[in-house]
Amino acid sequence: MWQRVNERTVAAAAYASCRLKGGVDKLPGETVGPPPDTMKNNTLATLLLCAAVPGVALAQSVAAPALKPGDTWTYIDTVEIGPNGWRQTRDQISVQRTTSDHIYVETRQSGTTQAPRELIVDADWSRSRNVNGTETVVNRPLAFPLTAGKTWTVKYSEAHPNPQHASEAYDTHYKVVGPDTVTVAGGKFDAIKIEAEGTWNAQTAPGQSITSGVSRNAGGSTIVMQSRNNGTVAQTGKTYKAFWYVPSVGRWVKSVEEYYDVNGVRTARYSNELASYQRAGTASGSGAPLAGGPATVTASPEGPPPGDQ
Repeated sequence: MWQRVNERTVAAAAYASCRLKGGVDKLPGETVGPPPDTMKNNTLATLLLCAAVPGVALAQSVAAPALKPGDTWTYIDTVEIGPNGWRQTRDQISVQRTTSDHIYVETRQSGTTQAPRELIVDADWSRSRNVNGTETVVNRPLAFPLTAGKTWTVKYSEAHPNPQHASEAYDTHYKVVGPDTVTVAGGKFDAIKIEAEGTWNAQTAPGQSITSGVSRNAGGSTIVMQSRNNGTVAQTGKTYKAFWYVPSVGRWVKSVEEYYDVNGVRTARYSNELASYQRAGTASGSGAPLAGGPATVTASPEGPPPGDQ
C-alpha cells in the first residue's frame, strides 16, 4: 500500500510542551545532558510518552495499536521500475475486523470501478504467504513493542517463485532507528523510523535458446535451426527499506522499499505516503480521502524486481 535521528537531550519538563497532532511536535531540549550513547534512547522514550495518555509514567516502548473496524488510511502509492517505468495511484485501506493474531482489511483504488480486495495481514501489519508449502513472513516492517535500537530479521528462500527464476533468497535486517520528523501529503508528523537493509540472491531458470540460419548449396537454400540448453546464472543485489510509524495514526505515514542490482544500480522503488486517515469512533484524522483516478503511467513497467510487494 514507508531523516536521520534528531538527537536531543530530554529535559524533565519535555512532556509539557508536546502536542499531539497526528504525532508529536519536535521535543525541546538543550545541547547538554546524557552521554551521546543514551540520548537516542531517551529521545525515543519521550516521543513514546507524548504519544501515550497524559499522566502515565515515562514509557520505554510502543505497543501494537488498538485497531477498530472502520479505521481507514488513504495513501499515494508510487511504483518506479528501471529508468523509465513509473505509475502512481491513490489507494485506501480499511479495517474490517481484528483478532488477536490478524487484521482483516479491505483495499480499494480511488477512481476505478474495480471491486475492493479483502486481505488478511498479521497483527503487526507483517505480510505472510505460502513459501515452499509453508506460511512464511516475507515482510515485517514493525515488530511490537518498538524500542530504540531493537532489531529483527526476515530471512527465507523460495524454489521456483516465477518462470524466470529457479530460486530466490532474501535476508533483511530491520532496526528501530528512533524519532524522525517527516512531511507527507497528509501533514507533518513526528514518527518512529525503522530502517532495513538486506540482500537478495536468485538463480535463473534453465532455458533453451534457438538460433536459425540459411545454408545455401547447389540444390538451393535450406533453413538450419540449432537449439542449446542454457544453464542457470546466479544473480544478486541489495535492498533498502524505511518506514515512519506514528502511534496515533495506527500505521506508518510513509514507506520506501528499494531494490538494487549487483552493480549497485537501483532497479525498482515502491513508496507510500499518507494522504489522509480516520480512526473509528474518534475525531482524530487528517482530512478526507483523496478523490480522482490513477495518475498517468509515463512508461510501462518491465515487471516487479525480486521481492514481495
